[in-house]
Amino acid sequence: MTSLLYIAFLFLGLLSISEAINCKGCIPLDSYTFDKVISKFKASVIKFDVAYPYGPKHDEYAKVSEAAFTIPDLLVGEVGVKDYGDQENSDLAERYKVSKEDFPVIKLFVEGKKDPYTYSPDTSEEFTADNIKKFIRSTSGLYIGLPGCLENFDRLVTNFLSETDEKAQRKLLRDAEDLWDKAKGRSEQKAAETYVKLIRKVLEKGKGFVDGEIKRVEGIIKGKVNKEKKEEMQNRINILQSFRRDEL
Repeated sequence: MTSLLYIAFLFLGLLSISEAINCKGCIPLDSYTFDKVISKFKASVIKFDVAYPYGPKHDEYAKVSEAAFTIPDLLVGEVGVKDYGDQENSDLAERYKVSKEDFPVIKLFVEGKKDPYTYSPDTSEEFTADNIKKFIRSTSGLYIGLPGCLENFDRLVTNFLSETDEKAQRKLLRDAEDLWDKAKGRSEQKAAETYVKLIRKVLEKGKGFVDGEIKRVEGIIKGKVNKEKKEEMQNRINILQSFRRDEL
């Protein structure tokens, strides 16, 4: 019996470690640390969930955490709520009106705001890392990009898309070309080149080009391509998404 209990405790310990690894950079918070920690950041995105979360939605949230590791002003955390035993963190769930029937629930705490914002995707919007990032950007004003994207180019693209005057758009194209000249490292230069070429294509063919190009690249990814090529194509799709975003 003793050996069985030892194995059970060992398994639970490994499970906890596994969950932590599956959400790199995601800070676990409880009733004692919650207020102390989030008060140190300009924005804190917190997922209220079961004590040991798993599944597609948890995986999507983990992608957000991984993408946010270079953003010092943004905390990505989790509150594991138990409805058994000591009912850990149930007080936090009650405080922010979070019901276990709705798990996972994402709250965004922004410095200077009394109440948090709630991520509430409508029926047509999936619970994905990209949509959560868009929610963070539009609500907090902090930039959180997709893999392969560059912040200065994303902001330039936003200005480019808001312009209707062709002369102003071509001025922004020249600005993009100047940024490309200043790009450092192979990956940054490759991304900068992609942005510039896509801006040129949009000028030539219109914004409708973007949707068609996304479909084309998605078709390539579904084919027989190696891991490196697939990653390159996914980064291209991520940059293309910048040409469809309303906010950063």
